[in-house]
Amino acid sequence: MEESNAARSRFGRICVYCGSSIGKRAAYQDAAIDLGNELVRRKVGLVYGGGSVGLMGLVSKAVHMAGGSVIGIIPWTLMSEEVGRAELYDGQVTGESVGEVRAVANMHERKAEMARLSDAFIALPGGYGTLEELLEVITWAQLGIHTKPVGLLNVEGYYNSLLDFVDRAVDEGFIKPIDRRIIVSASNAQDLLQKLEFAFVMIMFDLSFYVSKEYVPVQDALAAKLQWEIEMVECNSSHPTQKLHGTKRGRETGKGLRG
Repeated sequence: MEESNAARSRFGRICVYCGSSIGKRAAYQDAAIDLGNELVRRKVGLVYGGGSVGLMGLVSKAVHMAGGSVIGIIPWTLMSEEVGRAELYDGQVTGESVGEVRAVANMHERKAEMARLSDAFIALPGGYGTLEELLEVITWAQLGIHTKPVGLLNVEGYYNSLLDFVDRAVDEGFIKPIDRRIIVSASNAQDLLQKLEFAFVMIMFDLSFYVSKEYVPVQDALAAKLQWEIEMVECNSSHPTQKLHGTKRGRETGKGLRG
């Protein structure tokens, strides 16, 4: 069987950033579903923005329907907008939302919690919100706050202009050439996850000098981990996360690095 022959991933969970709209091309929708299926095939859990609409809804439902783990993180203020027809009843999310949905106080806490729970990051096509989340985790990697690989699912060249911008910034001296390698990209889910797995191995075994075009960690891993844990403790102590809704499949069963 295909599932039994699939290589077991080194990741426990991957955070996926994507649009709350489906976009104008069917390829974007297909890519979201393919990514969800590939995560399940590799036995990797999904962490995402908690919405049931747009590409968020497609990737989360694909994972959930195939038996995978889904954890959604969403601010209370976006509940009615991003959960679609789902409703709040007696403190729980009902309707279209799948897996375990956790409500948090604000966008900052949402991003911190999504990052804390994940071992890697992937961006599907999206708008301002997707771009902001993506660039933040890239910047965190550049600063040494984390050493988790970051991937772009560049569906039909959607992110070509962003990659061109980054290359221009390198040429003009605003981004160091070694930091350009933080971004891993591929046009389909299978290739992207393979590249992220390779990047993960390079990080774990500190073999950055062997890597030519992939993610290269240049910060001290211990210092980065300590800084990450300090920020997470401060965040969690000021705004505790509330679990609203969960299924057995949505429980925390990840097996990779945490935090």
